Amino acid sequence: MHADGDGISDMTDSHTHSHPHSHLPDDPVLRVKALETLLVQKGLVDPTAVQAIIDTYENKVGPQNGARVVAKMWLDEGFQAAMLDDPMPKLQELGYYGRQGEHMVFVENTPEFHNVVVCTLCSCYPWPLLGIPPGWYKSDAYRARVVREPRKVLSEFGLMLPEDTKIRVWDSTAEIRYLVVPERPAGTDGWDEDALAGLVTRDAMIGTGLVQRPTT
Repeated sequence: MHADGDGISDMTDSHTHSHPHSHLPDDPVLRVKALETLLVQKGLVDPTAVQAIIDTYENKVGPQNGARVVAKMWLDEGFQAAMLDDPMPKLQELGYYGRQGEHMVFVENTPEFHNVVVCTLCSCYPWPLLGIPPGWYKSDAYRARVVREPRKVLSEFGLMLPEDTKIRVWDSTAEIRYLVVPERPAGTDGWDEDALAGLVTRDAMIGTGLVQRPTT
């Protein structure tokens, strides 16, 4: 759906406890690797499965997928119409389908309307097209404020919209996730899909930013 508009005491045990986490390194990356090694050694995790998951989130899901879809929509009116009507068949054909992306709706920016996406209840987000959600998207502040004062929140992202541009806020749920189709920037006539996709940012597809401007 969418909405318009002191005391701290020093306590020391009389004897020493042995905690597994005390043997883990401080660096988060090393801690994760140590935990992974421990789980593999205990036979609780298949290392092949771990590598497959890592490969997925490093190379197969992410905003580059959404950017390519947007670029294709800019170039192909028939594809654009199909995506705005029901994107799921085309997304399945492209392989941009899976967990957290089962039911998508594409909403298109125009000179009159600007769209922005939030999940007010948790952090529902189209992982296959945009990857893992940024921290601010999951924050209580963003989730609460963007519905009440979207123009102010967008200005804090550096996005200053004309006063006569209406803002639509779309609330993602477990059933429906939204992706914003930003306006194609001027000066990109004759550009191919790869070049256009390079202009599309993650924030532009959430609605908290715009696409990059083309440079000569």
